Amino acid sequence: MFAISVHESAHAWMANKFGDSTAKNQGRISLNPINHIDPIGTVVFPILLAIMGAPVFGWAKPVMVNPYNLRDPRRANIFISAAGPVSNLLSAAAGVIAFLVIKRINIGILLNPDGLTALGWVLLFLVIINIYLAVFNLIPIPPLDGSGILEGVLRGDALYHYQKIKPYGFIILILIIYLGVLDKVANPILSLVLDIIRRG
Repeated sequence: MFAISVHESAHAWMANKFGDSTAKNQGRISLNPINHIDPIGTVVFPILLAIMGAPVFGWAKPVMVNPYNLRDPRRANIFISAAGPVSNLLSAAAGVIAFLVIKRINIGILLNPDGLTALGWVLLFLVIINIYLAVFNLIPIPPLDGSGILEGVLRGDALYHYQKIKPYGFIILILIIYLGVLDKVANPILSLVLDIIRRG
């Protein structure tokens, strides 16, 4: 809930910075998870996947952006789209720093003879979830943030042909998840970060 709230709030904040206050007026610049929950995408769909034993994923309520209010809409779209994943990477970095600082001050706060303490697990999952969320959303498939970034970069025929995949975006995403592509991309990054935590 925290990772999703940071992610969606960052989109809303960046949209406001570029001149569109739609999301701000809807209360989306907030770390309150209730403001970002989509009943189907955040609750029902992930529960059904978990019950079926399938890989669990979901989505939050989309942040509404009115492109007519934006200054330089193409550039704004890149920054608004990137704001979510960047906020997750910053949250993951904050978790790593907090873990390392506490480890130096008093390792007992994080570790006991049975393994990680409650705080240790919270910080560890803060890092893991935010990294996975950032990597997942940077995949350039609609409706993920990576597609918004790519659309802002592409021009002419390249943009026209790319936009043709939009109707099939959800199907492509399901295939990516079930074929383990996300894990193949995210796991090396996660392994590097966890190695830093172990050695630090």
